Amino acid sequence: MNMETQKSGLDDELTTNVKQLSFRDLKFIGKQRENTIQLYLCTMARTLTKQIPLGYEAPSFTLPNVVTNALTEFGDIKGEKGTVVMFICNHCPFVVHVMDGLIELGNAYKEKGFGFVAISSNDVANYPQDRPELMKELALSKGFPFAYLYDESQDVAKAYDAECTPDFSIFDANDLCVYRGQLDDSRPGNGIPVTGDSIRTALDTLERGEVLDQENQKPSIGCNIKWK
Repeated sequence: MNMETQKSGLDDELTTNVKQLSFRDLKFIGKQRENTIQLYLCTMARTLTKQIPLGYEAPSFTLPNVVTNALTEFGDIKGEKGTVVMFICNHCPFVVHVMDGLIELGNAYKEKGFGFVAISSNDVANYPQDRPELMKELALSKGFPFAYLYDESQDVAKAYDAECTPDFSIFDANDLCVYRGQLDDSRPGNGIPVTGDSIRTALDTLERGEVLDQENQKPSIGCNIKWK
């Protein structure tokens, strides 16, 4: 067996192992499985936030809330001072890494007049961990302070030019995009704590009524959205 065949077999095995893990598995895995995931993270392709001109209006959407089954629109979740739209999913290690930080962020800034929404657009046929019933289970078990919506058609992800999980966009009080970037500098395995400081700085700036720096925003990075 040549090296390329061995590497291909390893990639397939690692991909299968990670795809089969539930959120709870990823959170409470033993050391051996943790090492497998870290090796997978080192070999997988990492996807960055797509860099596009800011200032566009938030695309409208109508998506089901997996917890309440209610159809939810942008106007239902927008905040008086601004709105954070997050594309996430259940299984992505990059999302799992920051999940508690996202919950802390939502809880802290809802009280300051900001709206939050999380959307999952992954292909559930090939990634069954992201099925709506498991999205609901995760949202309830973690106590999400924001709606978790299912974008089955993937049209909303495309409208927002979302490409990775997690992918963040911030809209101001007039629903214009002022930020597309990272939560913070923390990544799985880099030893930097999750603080949410990049988005916190952006929201604090909006709260003060000031203009965000749109030239020096660091892109988010993570798994690619699993397109059909």
